[in-house]
Amino acid sequence: MSANFRYTYRIGHWLFNGQIVWGHQNSFKAPPYPGEDSLQRVVIFGDLGKAEIDGSNEYNDFERGSINTTYQLVKDLKNIDMVMHIGDICYASGYLSQWDQFTAQVEPIASTVPYMVASGNHERDWPGSGSFYGTLDSGGECGVPAQNMFYVPAENREQFWYSTDYGMFRFCIANTELDWRPGTEQYKFIEHCLSSVDRQKQPWLIFLAHRVLGYSSATFYGAEGTTEEPMGRESLQLLWQKYRVDIAMYGHVHGYERTCPVYENVCVAKGSDRYSGAFTATTHVVVGGGGASLAEYTAERARWSHAQDLDYGFAKLTAFNHTTLLMEYKRSRDGSVRDSFTVSRDYRDVLACGVDNCASTTMAS
Repeated sequence: MSANFRYTYRIGHWLFNGQIVWGHQNSFKAPPYPGEDSLQRVVIFGDLGKAEIDGSNEYNDFERGSINTTYQLVKDLKNIDMVMHIGDICYASGYLSQWDQFTAQVEPIASTVPYMVASGNHERDWPGSGSFYGTLDSGGECGVPAQNMFYVPAENREQFWYSTDYGMFRFCIANTELDWRPGTEQYKFIEHCLSSVDRQKQPWLIFLAHRVLGYSSATFYGAEGTTEEPMGRESLQLLWQKYRVDIAMYGHVHGYERTCPVYENVCVAKGSDRYSGAFTATTHVVVGGGGASLAEYTAERARWSHAQDLDYGFAKLTAFNHTTLLMEYKRSRDGSVRDSFTVSRDYRDVLACGVDNCASTTMAS
């Protein structure tokens, strides 16, 4: 496949009588080569699901917001280069027909731009299946439909963690339904993904996962006495800081929240709509309001919680060049931008030392 080349294709079905019934003609543009300096736009969200367009009753009536999200993406498709759906894909819970409904709903998007997915609890979790959590959330699917229906460049389809490059972006996609803690195979993958990128060519380093391994004000975390998935950031925050991860994004919590650049629960820099100069700490973004019923926030507002929106929406990252990145959060109901920030940074800024991201020194060294 040649970078930036436009391909046109049709999908056909071969009948028993030898005839072929052809579908609509579609086209897609091949990704830019890694490090290419061009306008690159990536949409990211979690927890989409599916719903009936005609408003009729839906099984479990849980993902009604997905229609508006899908509509907004289709409407703006000419300004989107790739979609990252970070877990809880369609909530089929073992009912295959629900997968058919979902793929029909997102077909206008997935037939035109890369539609990449991550594993969530509603794809993978089942008691005794090897998942990190023993919940019943997958309805017995144990990841099989998701891992075979969608292509991802994973070395092992069952593990379903992977890295992918898109122009100036490096995405490291974790699987929160399998163990990520130090010493595990996934931890080694995450460190290799973060450490192996050439930041001069791909300055924008993004960490993606379904469950919140960073920071969240969701009431169900608050009820556990925490602000994250247990054993989440304690295992990974040194890696994010060491390798200067620009943004970490999650689903699972059905709503939107953005932190200040935060490390060890402390705002290393104030929350802002514009950051420039040397890296300080990773900004964590929860963007799980794709379509499933909304979550609630704790009454107490943490100091690291810079922006919240209890509504359906999605994020859009726009890399203008090697020095300027824009993050926008858009509401699904009307496409309006409800939160945004820009990062302006050159290669010297990426290399600059900050808190815990350069080798420790002493007077002796």
